[in-house]
Amino acid sequence: MSITSFTGGTSKIKALVGIRARLILFALILIVPMMFDRVRLLEESRQQQVKIASNELAELARHTADAQREIILTVQAVLKSSAFIYGSARSPDRACTILRASMRSDLPWIRSISVVGDSGTVSCSTSDHIVGLDLADRNYIIRARSANSFVVSDYIFSRAANLPTIMAALPAANSITGEHSVMIAAIDLKWISELMRRRTERAGLSALLVGNDGVVLAASRPQDASLIGKPLQEKKLLTAVTNHEIDTAKDSGSLLFQSEHGKQEITFARVDGTQARMIVSINETELLGDIDRSIRTAYMQLGLLVLFALLGGWLAGERLIIRPISIITSLADRFGQGDLSSPESDMRLPPEFQPLARSFGRMAMQLRERERELVATNDRLQVMASVDMISGLANRRGLQNRLEFEWRKAEQTGGPVSLIMIDVDHFKLFNDTYGHLEGDKCLRQIGEALAAIAGEVTGFAARYGGEEFCLLLPKTNGIAAMEIGERVRAVVEALNIPHSMSAFQQVTVSAGMAAVAPGQAASVQDLIEAADAALYVAKHRGRNNVVAHALIRSDEKPLSLAS
Repeated sequence: MSITSFTGGTSKIKALVGIRARLILFALILIVPMMFDRVRLLEESRQQQVKIASNELAELARHTADAQREIILTVQAVLKSSAFIYGSARSPDRACTILRASMRSDLPWIRSISVVGDSGTVSCSTSDHIVGLDLADRNYIIRARSANSFVVSDYIFSRAANLPTIMAALPAANSITGEHSVMIAAIDLKWISELMRRRTERAGLSALLVGNDGVVLAASRPQDASLIGKPLQEKKLLTAVTNHEIDTAKDSGSLLFQSEHGKQEITFARVDGTQARMIVSINETELLGDIDRSIRTAYMQLGLLVLFALLGGWLAGERLIIRPISIITSLADRFGQGDLSSPESDMRLPPEFQPLARSFGRMAMQLRERERELVATNDRLQVMASVDMISGLANRRGLQNRLEFEWRKAEQTGGPVSLIMIDVDHFKLFNDTYGHLEGDKCLRQIGEALAAIAGEVTGFAARYGGEEFCLLLPKTNGIAAMEIGERVRAVVEALNIPHSMSAFQQVTVSAGMAAVAPGQAASVQDLIEAADAALYVAKHRGRNNVVAHALIRSDEKPLSLAS
């Protein structure tokens, strides 16, 4: 072969693998692996969906147990407060009247609070149809009397409401009459259905909470609400789950179950601390429908992108495509890293790409302006989130933050912390008589008075909610706090705000004070509950007065109350 012939062949090869061929090869190398990787990830994601559903079930069971513990702690506090109120009355009728009046309306999961006498019969209840019901044989009543402490039942069926429920019981004694009884609260399980619904919104998943006796206690889907309170329709399912638990020695797992609707993937887990099981049915067709469509779309996109790469590489030149794309990619990376400086000076692009460059410049300017607006808005929201707009004082969130700060500070210094809970007497009647505008004006005047006193005594005033206020007094003992509480009462009385529906013919307040040094109370909540209990007593004594609650931390003696 001659040199001339060889040189001519090389030229043809170079022409064949010129810029178009190189661009095609580059596009294929760049796009095809990415698309195949995407398809691979989608295939793996498909295989992981059922496993993810199982993990979500375990998480659902854990969240259900955690939420249940929080609700039971709240119910325990309510029963303690109710037992105190009931035990301080001079007659059963008076005690029952006070119990009905003190039933809190902000706890929707408490269906009713009742009193069970020595005979086991309900003698008083916030629900009239429960009175006279014989509960002597209930296990939770027996356990509460035997242990003389707060107990909680497993999931049971309420005789009164004919609904699944959890019962809480607390022994109580009347210090005046010497009568012994048991305070019980019925906890509604609708919150479990709502929690399950939020946690199983994924298509193809349906969850049921089933008791040990096979009765459905809660359901995630609204269309399954009619199943609650009835035995599980698939009776063999509970047997299969039980056998699987025995075979694997685990309280959770997955199995294939042949139902009348076909083969289904079933995942189950016990709710911690109970005999109930969370059972999730997985419909693979619905669960994997979206990802199957995504896989098919990915294959179609792969084919289209390969074709586009071939045509684009053949028709475009390196200077008209590669360089502008590199510049724009670099600009996108800068935006992704937070660099929003104007890009127009850095772009030496062909005329076809100049509109895109100007669009990036406008985008950068808008993003910078939006970022400044978001920062300003966030600052305003931070202030608004902690301030009550009517009284001008801090709201409950602001109080909680300040209270926790002062509590930690007191733990370090060893100083006392006092809290005064203040309630405007008969405020609902005031609103009904004078209107909500006058009600807001009244709250604003009281807020201004509290703010002035707080400034003088180095305290922190807040609106706790509704007609309740709080005055936090760091480094203040009980004696000084009582004097400040009396001062608050007198200042509000001196405002001379007319109130024709009050026995005092003017707006007054009742206050409950609690003082504690670090170590005398387990938490900030103890201090709040003590002040709240003292406030109940102040209102019970006729209002327009101040009552102190002494917190004494010991293993032998309960909390004591002194005025």
